[in-house]
Amino acid sequence: MQFRTEIAIPQKTGLVSHASPIVMLGSCFTDNVGTLLAVDGFDVTHNPMGTLYNPMSILQAMRRALGDLPPYAEPDLTPGPDGNLHCLDFSTKYTSPDASRLLQALNDDLRKLGDRLTRSKTVIITFGTSYVYFKDGVSVGNCHKFPAKDFTRRRISPAEVARCAESMVRLLPEANFIFTVSPIRHTADGLHGNQLGKATLLLGLEEADCRFEYFPSYEIMLDDLRDYRFYAADMKHPSEVAVDYIYGLFMQAYVTGADQQKAAGCRRLHKASLHRENIKI
Repeated sequence: MQFRTEIAIPQKTGLVSHASPIVMLGSCFTDNVGTLLAVDGFDVTHNPMGTLYNPMSILQAMRRALGDLPPYAEPDLTPGPDGNLHCLDFSTKYTSPDASRLLQALNDDLRKLGDRLTRSKTVIITFGTSYVYFKDGVSVGNCHKFPAKDFTRRRISPAEVARCAESMVRLLPEANFIFTVSPIRHTADGLHGNQLGKATLLLGLEEADCRFEYFPSYEIMLDDLRDYRFYAADMKHPSEVAVDYIYGLFMQAYVTGADQQKAAGCRRLHKASLHRENIKI
């Protein structure tokens, strides 16, 4: 008798490899998996500009990094009530009273991301939410604690999600793309709102007319694990055990046996180094 609903994942072993760079962009689940890949010895860059939750913001970051949009200039910065200038496209680390310093940091980091993207064989994108904030009609990636009245917020349509995914793939036609929907629950709009938001992302990826692999991290959490014991204390984020389980399925789907063995060796070395550090303390 079977007591679990296991998720069938198409096997594309070799898509993720120690031999080639990987870029991961998206929600904080990106950082969960990216950290594990780094420990396992993969050449991975994850969210160098900070966490990005919605498809529009991820696409804009890629376009800026790859030169499809011009570098940031002072008119792109937003003065805040704190006296600082802010780039609302990215995390609050892009805040400064000095415009030239902020622009240099932004454009330098984007150039580095662009270089990584052009060299990467695999790009992994995690969509976290389809709810997007707009300021003066333009989508933003982070509200930087500005007053809520400064923004409008709406759930973008599946068609808009699809167009974002298609545009990302067109930017890097030689890369292998893996898309996934974050298993983290966004409960600001209630559980029903969370389901609508996730469903919009799923429908959008289903409608996208481009070549990519889909990794079902959301479905694994919801239908395979489906128990509160696999959530962290906030009941929104997957627990460490859940992340490890989902990561294990990711490895089975996209990493060859030889690279899995190499990853296990890197993991043992990492654990040993942590043990030595603890002894020194």
